[in-house]
Amino acid sequence: MTSAREHVSWGVRVAYAAPAFAMAVVGIPIYVYLPKLYTDVVGVEMATVGALLLGARVLDAVSDPFVGVLSDRTRSALGRRRPWIVGGALPLAVAIVCLFHPPETGQGGAAWLGFWVFSVFAFWACVTVPYESLGPEITFDYDARTSLLAVRDGALILGTLAAAISPLVVEALLDLPATPAGERSKLFWVAAAWGPLVVAACLWCAYVVREPSAAPPASAPRTRVGIGDALAAVRSNRPFAILLASYTVSALGSNLPATLILYYVEYVLEAPWAEGFLVLYFVTGVAFLPAWVWLARRIGKKAAWLASMSVNSGAFLGVFFLGPGDAVGYGVLVALSGTGFGATLAIASSMQADVIDYDELLSGRRREGLYVGIWSVARKLSAALGVGLALPLIGAAGYVPNAVQGPDVQLMLRVLYALVPSLCNAAAIAIALAYPISRERHREILLSLGRAAEVRAA
Repeated sequence: MTSAREHVSWGVRVAYAAPAFAMAVVGIPIYVYLPKLYTDVVGVEMATVGALLLGARVLDAVSDPFVGVLSDRTRSALGRRRPWIVGGALPLAVAIVCLFHPPETGQGGAAWLGFWVFSVFAFWACVTVPYESLGPEITFDYDARTSLLAVRDGALILGTLAAAISPLVVEALLDLPATPAGERSKLFWVAAAWGPLVVAACLWCAYVVREPSAAPPASAPRTRVGIGDALAAVRSNRPFAILLASYTVSALGSNLPATLILYYVEYVLEAPWAEGFLVLYFVTGVAFLPAWVWLARRIGKKAAWLASMSVNSGAFLGVFFLGPGDAVGYGVLVALSGTGFGATLAIASSMQADVIDYDELLSGRRREGLYVGIWSVARKLSAALGVGLALPLIGAAGYVPNAVQGPDVQLMLRVLYALVPSLCNAAAIAIALAYPISRERHREILLSLGRAAEVRAA
């Protein structure tokens, strides 16, 4: 195990970040490319595809806390998290390949989609929740956590970009035609490349990253705790409640631009290449992550997180005032906003690890899985709520596909794409001002937990 008494080496950081990069294939390819494959190529009804994806997403969100609690209770020679990471990797990879390689046509397409999309999300929960729960256990050091989780979240952003462009790369490399057969081949080879990568990354992580013994301290209660009791205990953790509320409000707003960027760029800016602006945003976010890690070390996580959200939303607010022909100004604002993007994720992850230490002080147990599971539910439901609200509102404003939009639709797009996310971030900042765990308070928590060695090292 790597403890706070040791420097978290780059070997450990990269090995821990590898699954985040690889499992990004479950994101954009499933939600962007998969529906078109099953509706246009396989012939499944659009309503059926939508219902199955929604059902899988709901199952994915609700199952996360259960998987987290089960991993908290796991006892094995490999620890609590690594059996899940290793055991779930191969079934997840097989499910991904099968999902992107459907039968030719016919009624079996819907059943195939239903079985494999539910399998993908079930195995994904079994891997990702224990995997993310492993991060807070690698080190208890206040600053080392930020560095470690910044590498992981940076890898997630880069993996999302790679997964998003991989179908275009495969299409160009194999010179595939724009036909149903070409579409099939393209997505099969995308899955065939990412599936083994998921397995390799998870095995590498489990081999390099050690975890501590899961045995609780002698003073800790050993009674089994049900989901309801555990959630009640989490509600008593005030720092976590503040952090979760702030993050959820911010996530609700930040998911709107991801959903609406194609509409905004085409119908408000009247510009091509919306994907290029998305790449600019993500790359800028990763490039500035080291600077935010340095700043968090100097002024503390809370202050750095508030600053990153201020930069992220402050620059993006200007997008509300843009119109046709403002593509260059939009690119500048996207780049400025992106400088704070990566930090809004990574520093929040590090703060989450600190509130888990506080929970150990309250409960006598290490319950990373439970906390990561609840955090994951908030993240996923915020994304679903953003899509569920935005698209009907645009439709109600009079949206007509593939046509010049009227002023009401353009105004609604500007409000939902730029104004609402900025206001959500402002509300999130106001909530986060009450977050109480500073560097000094975290030191006191570690001392109270009997981790004097970690405090001396820090």
